[in-house]
Amino acid sequence: QAQLVQSGGGLVHSGGSLRLSCAASGFTEDYYAIAWFRQAPEKPREGVACISIVDSGTKYADSVKGRFTVSRDHSSATVTLQMNDLESEDTGAYFCAATHFRFSQCTLYSGPYTYFGLGVQVTVSS
Repeated sequence: QAQLVQSGGGLVHSGGSLRLSCAASGFTEDYYAIAWFRQAPEKPREGVACISIVDSGTKYADSVKGRFTVSRDHSSATVTLQMNDLESEDTGAYFCAATHFRFSQCTLYSGPYTYFGLGVQVTVSS
């Protein structure tokens, strides 16, 4: 069955870096984008980055531009989120998600995403 297996996350000091990975397996239908969402306590879920599987186009939330980089390894069906210069506001549970909808560019809106990983915790101490 289709699944997204996440790894990475952890505790880091402000200014530090972490790398999250999302490995896709078991998909019998093509998926066209992978996105990363985060959820902090008492805050709405936020889309932080996405990447198109079609052309590797990317999109970032303004809050992470210049600090986060999303990339993919086609051979291993893995998408990576490199997070640098982390801030306490980046703390939260991070989820990767896949969509079968093919848009002209990937979206940070969660509606089209139907498969979600279980999430990993990222904690940034100030």
